[in-house]
Amino acid sequence: MNRPIVPTQIRKVFDGRVFSVSIESITLPRGERLDAEIIRHPGSVVLVPVTDAGDIILVRQYRPAIGRWAWELPAGSLKHGEAPESAAIRECHEETGLIPSALAYLGGFFPTPGYCDEEMHFFRATGLRPPGSDDPVAQQDEDEDIEARPLPLDVIRTMIASHEIIDLKTVAGLTLLERV
Repeated sequence: MNRPIVPTQIRKVFDGRVFSVSIESITLPRGERLDAEIIRHPGSVVLVPVTDAGDIILVRQYRPAIGRWAWELPAGSLKHGEAPESAAIRECHEETGLIPSALAYLGGFFPTPGYCDEEMHFFRATGLRPPGSDDPVAQQDEDEDIEARPLPLDVIRTMIASHEIIDLKTVAGLTLLERV
């Protein structure tokens, strides 16, 4: 049975810009009580932007949590009440400077369900075009210093094999792309 477990008590211990952390008292299906430390996240989108030439646009950005630069697929958090499709268009524009004409949903996955409820929504983005005068101005997050670069898939595969790409959502997104 897959009924959700409802916490009997929730104590929020942190409320940040991107996520919150709470300790939730729950009763497991076997009847045991547990105080679970849970990260609550609004969800995110991950884009696989494919150029007309068939290259995939990756972004390189500094990740403070690991203390290094990382090549990744463009991605970002959902804003409160924002639909994943709208977030995908916004994030593609913010991180690559291009606007997709078409999105194809590749799936939704939970990267760390052991302690976080974030669901990542993966999209293939095609028909990429520069913004026009009628498009909103893209606003990168204050902590973003991003370099976007289109790369052939065989180069990306080599980057994964050599551990130059270390981001798991990027590996997952490329795997999903190759399955459709």
